[in-house]
Amino acid sequence: MDLHLKDKVVIVTGGAKGIGRAVVHALAREQAIPVIVGRKQADNEKVREEVGQYGVHALCIEAELSRPEDCERAVRETLSVYGRIDGLVNNAGHNDGVGLASGNYEKFVASLHKNLIHYYLMAHHALDALKSSKGSIVNISSKTGETGQGNTSAYAASNGGRNALTREWAVELLPYSIRVNAIIVAECATPQYDSWIQTLPNPEETLKKITDRIPLENRMTTAEEIANTTVFLLSDRSSHTTGQLIHVDGGYVHLDRSIIAEG
Repeated sequence: MDLHLKDKVVIVTGGAKGIGRAVVHALAREQAIPVIVGRKQADNEKVREEVGQYGVHALCIEAELSRPEDCERAVRETLSVYGRIDGLVNNAGHNDGVGLASGNYEKFVASLHKNLIHYYLMAHHALDALKSSKGSIVNISSKTGETGQGNTSAYAASNGGRNALTREWAVELLPYSIRVNAIIVAECATPQYDSWIQTLPNPEETLKKITDRIPLENRMTTAEEIANTTVFLLSDRSSHTTGQLIHVDGGYVHLDRSIIAEG
């Protein structure tokens, strides 16, 4: 299916790793122009080289999005090169384990900057351009904002905020035909996830316990599956979809737990 994304300029935060990298590849396959925003330019450049196979030239912007000035600069540099923004994928973040007992004020607020505040700032600075293009925003979120996880208060709060902002922006931006949706990720295979699982006792056994609880095919969601839904939501093929929290999780969050025992 042609998603009509050819030559559309789409900013992807955290675009050099994991889900963000997969989104950049999916956009490039559709002949869109990805703008890779990430904290290490060498990583950004590597992904730009990868997507060159599709005949697409991506823009790389080195930015530490926990710094508000870097958010503004990333949007400004995109506009200086292309003069337009057709889509924004807010994706960058890290489940940093700032819990209620283990955290403190400084760690909690720092985590909000790493995981939530730049979602607002990127959308805020890109808003005029998105109004001009009647563009689309996709916020990548996590099940932790709905289910909890334990010992990750700041990350859970950030994802609850991402979900709330998705609904709030969808309402505020109705007059401009800007659609805003979120993808809720549960257990997705990414380098960050792989690194985390290796920190646990008996990582292989733990991973099997996790995948056994994923109803559809008892496997991890792939970053490519998240990316494919993301580009669909960015495209006009989803032209009457807004304000939705779409779970790409193999049924992990919503399907009846009893089916696990039956399987």
